Amino acid sequence: MSSDSLSSASPPVSSDVKLIGLVGLAHAVSHFSQLLLAPLFPWLKDAFDVSYTQLGAVLTVFFVVSCVVQAASGFIVDKLGPRPVLFVGLALLALAGFGYAIAQNYWMLLGAAVIAGVGNGVFHPVDYTLFNRKVAPTRLGHAYSVHGITGSLGWAVAPALMVPLALAFGWRVALATGGGVAVLVLLVLWLNRSVLSLEVKEVRSTTGAAPAGGEFAFLRIPAVWMCFGFFFFYAMALSVVQTFAPSAAGHLHQVPVALIAMCLTIYMVASAGGMVVGGFLASDPARCERVVGAGFGVAAAIALVLALADFAPVLVPVMFGAMGFASGIAGPSRDLLVKRSTPANATGRVYGVVYAGLDIGQAVAPLIFGRLMDHGQYASVIVGLAVVQGVLIASAFNVRRVRREALVPASA
Repeated sequence: MSSDSLSSASPPVSSDVKLIGLVGLAHAVSHFSQLLLAPLFPWLKDAFDVSYTQLGAVLTVFFVVSCVVQAASGFIVDKLGPRPVLFVGLALLALAGFGYAIAQNYWMLLGAAVIAGVGNGVFHPVDYTLFNRKVAPTRLGHAYSVHGITGSLGWAVAPALMVPLALAFGWRVALATGGGVAVLVLLVLWLNRSVLSLEVKEVRSTTGAAPAGGEFAFLRIPAVWMCFGFFFFYAMALSVVQTFAPSAAGHLHQVPVALIAMCLTIYMVASAGGMVVGGFLASDPARCERVVGAGFGVAAAIALVLALADFAPVLVPVMFGAMGFASGIAGPSRDLLVKRSTPANATGRVYGVVYAGLDIGQAVAPLIFGRLMDHGQYASVIVGLAVVQGVLIASAFNVRRVRREALVPASA
C-alpha cells in the first residue's frame, strides 16, 4: 500500500495544529449530536406519550441512516473534496437539532433523526481524508489522538448541557441550543475555510489518473473488510459501556445511583487521557497492532474483574476509569490500522466503508445486551463486554496478517 502523502515536504507545525484543531472541533459536534436525545428521554416520553422502545427506535434510525451515508459519502469526498461535504454535514446537524426542538409528534422526531443521521454520516471520511492528505506523517498519531479526544468530549458535554437546560428552560430550548452549537461551529469553520481546502485533483490522485482497478477496487482488499469487522466490534464494546455496563456493574456491586451516574463520565474523561498517551505510542506505525492488543487486553481484564470479583462499591467508578484509559491508549493506533490498509486515492471511500462498521455495531449491540439486562443477567453483560474486547485484539492482528499476505507474491 502506498502513502496518501501529497509530497515529501512536511507542512509546518502551525498549519497542522490549526487543521487538527478545526477537524477535532467538527468531530466533537458529531459526537455531541449523537447524544442530544438520549439524556432527554424522560421529557420526550411524556411529551409525545411514547415508550422507551419507541424512543430507542429513533436512535436506531439515526445510526442506520448514518451507516448508509457514511459508506456513500466516502465516494463523494473523493470526488468533490472534503470541505463542502463537511459544511453540509454540520448544516444538517444544525437543522436536525432545530427539527427536534419544534417537533409536534413522534413522526416529526423520527424525521429529524433521519436528517441528523445524514449529517453525522459524513464526518469520518471527511476527517481522515484531511488528516491523511494534509498532516505530516510524523504527526498523524497526534492528529488521531486529538480526533478521538474531541469525540469523547463531545459525548461528555451533551448530557452535561442538555439536562440542565431542560430542567431550567424545557427540552425544546435544550434541543434548539444543540442546533445552535452546530451553527456556531459551522461559522468557525467557514471563517477558517482556507485551512480545510483540498483540491479535487489532489483527492483523486496526485497525478490526475483514475484509481487503479476502478472506483470499487478497494472493496477487493481483505484488510479493508477486516478493518470493517474490527470497528463493528469496537462499536459494540463502546455501546455496552455507554448504555448497560454502568447499570449492570451497579447491580452486581450494590453501587449507589450517584456513583453509577459517574461511571460513564469517568470512563470518557479517562479515555481522552489515554488517547493523549496513545498519540505518542502511535508515532511508530509498525507497532500499532501491539498497542491495540495491549490496550484492549488490559480493558478486557478489568471487565472480567468487574464481572467476577467482589469489592467495595466505591471502586467501581475507579475501574471504569482504568478501563477507559486502557481503551483510549489503543485509539490512535486503531486509526492507523485503517490508514495502513488504505490504497492511494481511495481514502474517503475506505474510511466511509470501514467506519460504517461503527454505526452497525452501535445498532446491533443494544438488541443483544439489552435482552441480557431484561433477564437480569448482569454478570453476563460485563463478561460479554470482555469477550468483545478480546475479539478486538484478535481482529487487530488479523488486519496485519491479511495486509502482509496481500504484499506477498502469489508464487511465494
